[in-house]
Amino acid sequence: MAEGSEIRLKRDAGVIGLLFASLGGIIGSGWLLGPLTAAKIAGPSAIVAWMIGGFAVLLLSFVYAELATAFPRAGAVIAFPKLSHGSLMATVLSFVVFLGYASVAPAEASAVITYASNYIHGLVDKSGVLTVTGFIASTALLAIFAVVNMLAIKMVLAINSTLTWWKLAIPILTIIVFLLFGFHASNFTSQGFAPGGASGVFSAVATSGIVFSYLGFRQAVELAGESNNPKRNLPIAIVGSVMIGLAIYVGLQIAFIGALNPSDIVNGWGKVTFVGAFGPFAGLASLIGMGWLAVLLYIDAFISPSGTGIIYFTTTSRILYATGKEGLIGGNTFAKLSVAGVPIVGVVVTFLVGLLFLVPFPSWQGIVTFISSATVLSYGTGPVVLMTLRKTMPVERYKRPYLLAGGNIISSIAFIISNFIIFWSGTATDTFLFELILAFTVIYAAYEAIAGVGLMNLHWRGAWWLAPYFFGLWLITDLGPKALTGGTGALDQMAASAILIVFSIVILLIATNSGIPDPEEAKATILAGEPELFMPAE
Repeated sequence: MAEGSEIRLKRDAGVIGLLFASLGGIIGSGWLLGPLTAAKIAGPSAIVAWMIGGFAVLLLSFVYAELATAFPRAGAVIAFPKLSHGSLMATVLSFVVFLGYASVAPAEASAVITYASNYIHGLVDKSGVLTVTGFIASTALLAIFAVVNMLAIKMVLAINSTLTWWKLAIPILTIIVFLLFGFHASNFTSQGFAPGGASGVFSAVATSGIVFSYLGFRQAVELAGESNNPKRNLPIAIVGSVMIGLAIYVGLQIAFIGALNPSDIVNGWGKVTFVGAFGPFAGLASLIGMGWLAVLLYIDAFISPSGTGIIYFTTTSRILYATGKEGLIGGNTFAKLSVAGVPIVGVVVTFLVGLLFLVPFPSWQGIVTFISSATVLSYGTGPVVLMTLRKTMPVERYKRPYLLAGGNIISSIAFIISNFIIFWSGTATDTFLFELILAFTVIYAAYEAIAGVGLMNLHWRGAWWLAPYFFGLWLITDLGPKALTGGTGALDQMAASAILIVFSIVILLIATNSGIPDPEEAKATILAGEPELFMPAE
């Protein structure tokens, strides 16, 4: 990177800032709304669903701890596939990544408005869908998120760290109060621990906000290029945030189920409702006589999702910055920085696209299911990248600042589980997602053929396997059991699972053998690209 007057991203992110950036992404609207949604789908076995989701994302976090420390860049999830498989794969995945990121801020805004509807009438209808007034209020919140992100990264992370202390304290306080003053142990067995069976548990992982909640760990990955000591900071921030989030979410689910009045579940978990259900934890706090906690929870219902919305604005703008910096989409437009070192165009585009997502997904649960599928699809390629770069850049010769023990085994398991999460998201969500990807790919290829580098010059070798991967994943989901995926039912759960495992292994083998044979850019980065990134800041 050139020295002199060029404006660059500021390397002001320390270990606490990065850890809290990821925790700020994890502890958002998911804790306020997810436990009720998961309990309706899986009953008490929602606890198991949180554990499964946490384990799956933890495996992915291990993978990205190695990648992010070896190749610390802003918008790193875009840069990684470019280094291993070339620009075409990176371009397609950049679109998927952007879909997953840009839709989070509107989801958080929707959560704030949904909770506020308990004391401000007219924001949502009886089914929890935003009204016109609710849409305007959500737009105003998105505008606030954008304004905050005009500040320098050091200030943004300082604001986020302050909010995160609050965001950690309130859920922990809620767990303690509910366990001490409103706990009914009989709720865990009266209707059966797993009324929906295994299908209910798996469906809850993907569709109730569980995976959506944990995926906040990616904030530290995207801010890797702004860390003052990535070798030390990134593994702590990435893995630590997931483990802390797992402990909090399991505790919240246990406390929530135990705090319900037994009379609220006599008609089955799918029909659970109570006064204040649009703000479930605040509503329960009032019902058990803890009005002071309900007030805190209504305050938190603004602070937690808003903090998450702010930090996702931060990382989404870095994704757009990376697409321009890596020469994928947008060119110099997306790569422009403000005087404060902020990707200003990315912030504006994130705001505008966020508004568009509120139209087809005007409710919290609808949007988080889509986010989970899109984000896991993009981050699930991380194991492919890690295994490919280990093959083309052996660790014996190209040392990593952080080396994941058993990396190939963990990557394989993480890739398989990621595909299961997409499978559990269901046919409707996956069809919509893959249709968007297909439309983008066709438009992009047409542009390159007419005004770009030409079709023959695209990096087909590294990207061709995405076609059978995406189609096969959609087909298995579409043929899956109706109760789990909403598919045709041609395959029962056991058969679909077995086929998906074999399919994942085959794709993984093909993908790792489709990488760039001699990834010069990756080697330059790890050897001499910006060596000061691996040294502590003075």
